[in-house]
Amino acid sequence: MSDTDDTDTLLRRCADGDRIAFRALYDHWAPRMHGIALRILRQPSLAADATHDAFVQVWQQAHRFDPALGSAEAFLISLARYRALDIVRRTAREVPGYESEEQEDESPDALSRLVTSSEGAALQRCLQRLEAERRRMVVMAFVEGLSHGDLAKRLRIPLGTVKSAIRRSLLALRACLAS
Repeated sequence: MSDTDDTDTLLRRCADGDRIAFRALYDHWAPRMHGIALRILRQPSLAADATHDAFVQVWQQAHRFDPALGSAEAFLISLARYRALDIVRRTAREVPGYESEEQEDESPDALSRLVTSSEGAALQRCLQRLEAERRRMVVMAFVEGLSHGDLAKRLRIPLGTVKSAIRRSLLALRACLAS
């Protein structure tokens, strides 16, 4: 059974309330999801919160996963990304208080680990096929964790343009990875 099939099966079993499947899903995906959250949040404790929140959502809403709409991997990764972005938005509204001294994270980030895998090499190959500006938007959104609104402001282009460019880019990546 491939990793994709295994993840799909585990998600379906989670939807049925199977705690053992949930544990297996957590054991397999938590490090990757934590790495994604850490890349966005840059604080291990906040990344752990985002990962926890994503898995709570998996447990509560696994029944909403539809393989016809995308892969299980994309479903899990998007949950981690969205939870991390929620924390970014929430902490941006907090009143600043004591800030601990910045420390560089010595562990390799999620992108570095991904690039060393065969899946990462395929993604890198497909990313290179995208137009430079669209590739830049995808990287800024999914690696740097910028929201569509933040991208529009930073690039000084309309929000609708950002959304449609990212959507078309993701569809192109999906087609490239499927071939």
